[in-house]
Amino acid sequence: MSRKCPITGKGPMTGNNVSHSMRHTRRRWNVNLQTTTIVINGKKQRVRVSTSALRTLRKNAKATSVKPEAAKTEVKAEVKPEVKTEVKADAKTEVKAEATKAAEAK
Repeated sequence: MSRKCPITGKGPMTGNNVSHSMRHTRRRWNVNLQTTTIVINGKKQRVRVSTSALRTLRKNAKATSVKPEAAKTEVKAEVKPEVKTEVKADAKTEVKAEATKAAEAK
């Protein structure tokens, strides 16, 4: 099998090893290929895929499994960003006021 990802097309890269004495010898960086089972056209297949492609596949699978309507209602019920920003703004102004009072006292 070749060292090439069938999804991304990534292949090995070449370059130089550089020793302490600055001698250059050729070297090769292989792609991090992992054997996984993927469903393609409704059939399970074992494929050697790069880890970056595998991360993307898993990320996209999670995104499609979450229902967008359920996620919107949960966020609205739990988080109130307006309250949080007001608290942060008040804390910053208090710190600035204390700093100016301390500077004036000196």
